[in-house]
Amino acid sequence: MMDDQPILFGDCLDRIPDARRELGPLDLIYADPPFAAGGRRSARLESGERSQGTAAYDDHWGGIDGFLDMMRPRLELMFESLSERGSLWIHLDHRAVHEVKVLCDRTFGRSRFEGEVIWSPGNGGRRKRGPSVTHQTILIYSRSKDFYYAAEESGLREPYAATSQHMHFRLVDADGRRFRERIVGGKAYRYYADQGRKLGSVWSDLPSMRANTPLLQETTGYPTQKPLGLLDRIVRLATPPDGTVLDPMCGSGTTVVAALLAGRRAMGIDRSEVAVATARRRLTPAAVELDVRPA
Repeated sequence: MMDDQPILFGDCLDRIPDARRELGPLDLIYADPPFAAGGRRSARLESGERSQGTAAYDDHWGGIDGFLDMMRPRLELMFESLSERGSLWIHLDHRAVHEVKVLCDRTFGRSRFEGEVIWSPGNGGRRKRGPSVTHQTILIYSRSKDFYYAAEESGLREPYAATSQHMHFRLVDADGRRFRERIVGGKAYRYYADQGRKLGSVWSDLPSMRANTPLLQETTGYPTQKPLGLLDRIVRLATPPDGTVLDPMCGSGTTVVAALLAGRRAMGIDRSEVAVATARRRLTPAAVELDVRPA
């Protein structure tokens, strides 16, 4: 298969250096590896295609140790490829997140762990015993203390809770905006209700259904596709307007689409021919223009 920018075909262990030569040091690497769930994942690429679809990738590694052996050299290469302001956001679920956290601590250093996002896709629970797992975890690691995070950027905030708005935001300024004031250390701080608060670590407002229903243009039929709104938020939080973005296991290409729509330079890599074909279809100039902008 021939390469066609901005999606590269191949193992990211081999292709990350090619992406870095094109983009320079990377401000954001968003990695959504297999979840060590076992089995094979299939894509439904055509309407009416049988439920088993077309095989997209395998997710069996001979146990968690085999999965970690696969991830270790790739994480080391990701660390080396980040800019000084760059960060890795690695998306996992309960099956491997704890072991990968330890591996990332060793690769980046524990002091470079910047936190985690708990993403709730909005799926129903299935377990008969114990709490059903209805969330996934995105670990965030920085390359250096100059880690970029646009916490104050407009549009990257969330509304104050209704109870808080009712109890605390009772003052109104000359423009009719409701606010509250707090005195901290003898200094007054003003908070406006319509400005919202900084995003917390639990995101439940970006349902996976947007990426997994044939009723919406965003859906490609590729397994494990994430919603465009999720990647748009990560890209804008983790990169400045001139930033560079890489998804080394890009699947359907959502990260690259989100980055291009946000004006960043971006590339994706995948060793699945199905993934690369799907992502390239989404990334033709006409397709990017038509892609659904995140709600």
